[in-house]
Amino acid sequence: MLIREATIADAVQIASVHVKSWQTTYRGIIADDYLDSLSVDQRIRNWKWTFNNMNVHDRIFVAVADNGRIVGFANGGGCREPERGYDSELYAIYLLEPYQRAGIGKQLFRHVRDALRNTDRSSMMLWVLADNPSLTFYLAQGGQIIDQQEIRIGNEDLPELLIGWNPI
Repeated sequence: MLIREATIADAVQIASVHVKSWQTTYRGIIADDYLDSLSVDQRIRNWKWTFNNMNVHDRIFVAVADNGRIVGFANGGGCREPERGYDSELYAIYLLEPYQRAGIGKQLFRHVRDALRNTDRSSMMLWVLADNPSLTFYLAQGGQIIDQQEIRIGNEDLPELLIGWNPI
């Protein structure tokens, strides 16, 4: 599995992975009607905006299968809530279901973590849904549950946990 830094040319495949991952990972956690309404076209627009508006510390990595298709991605950068006491943030890691639990997520995590370290970042946080089956993954990477809040997704309020790494 090749892990490389993403470019704007990857936006379409990243958007597809993003939507498909949400639809499989969050089925039974987030309402089906919300998941079924997710649009790859909207995600493409979001990802193109993200690439065109990246800050100096932002990094996006993709996992590329042998057939050249992107099967996962991770991104991180400066902390969007610095008042929490962290200087960087892991924004997301998503993998297509057939590629989960094969060590690819760990590789993506390390690429983002190392890229942030290389920009003199020393701590990192992540928000994750409390019922996300990947919570154990983040804890296995050394993360600690720091706080909890409610997040509104569709018409539901769902518990979300703040995971922190200090130092990263």
